[in-house]
Amino acid sequence: MACASSRALTKQSDAKQDNAQPAVTLQTLDTGDAQVAAILCRVAKLRGRDIPILVLGKTGPGKEWLARAIHHDSPRRDAPFIALNCASLLDTLIEAELFGYEDGAFTGAKKRGSVGKVVQVDGGTLFLDEIGDMQHAQQVRLMLVLQERTVTPLGGTRTIPVDLHIVCATHRDLRAMIEAGTFREDL
Repeated sequence: MACASSRALTKQSDAKQDNAQPAVTLQTLDTGDAQVAAILCRVAKLRGRDIPILVLGKTGPGKEWLARAIHHDSPRRDAPFIALNCASLLDTLIEAELFGYEDGAFTGAKKRGSVGKVVQVDGGTLFLDEIGDMQHAQQVRLMLVLQERTVTPLGGTRTIPVDLHIVCATHRDLRAMIEAGTFREDL
């Protein structure tokens, strides 16, 4: 990678690797392509900062790989990385998956409730793929989590503090969706 921070990336890439998958780093994603290098340099400048990242691109070019590299090359690399595809879940289930739920929150809920992905990833990185497919009501809840840094499980009254970095991706035209009123501009 031809940006000034490439030496720092090499040092961070030597951190311990997840046994389940080989570590994906910004440096390992450098293919020699000038456009890819420009993206990696931009992302490297944000490393370690508490700034949500949105990755735009067609389906299939490796947006999750980039999210994993962002996580691995950050101070959060020893904490969890959780990926959730917003398009793969029914609208009614995405809230339970993201925010968790208490016992009896809805029909068919687990007896003791469930911890959501937001709490599971505490200290780490949450990758929300296909964020453009998230319904407006869930966008509102996610925005509250990002602003308040707390989550309230469905059917619950207690708030749980959370520390997480968000990386989102979509193939959709979010500007057009914002104009149409189907995606929150502040999210």
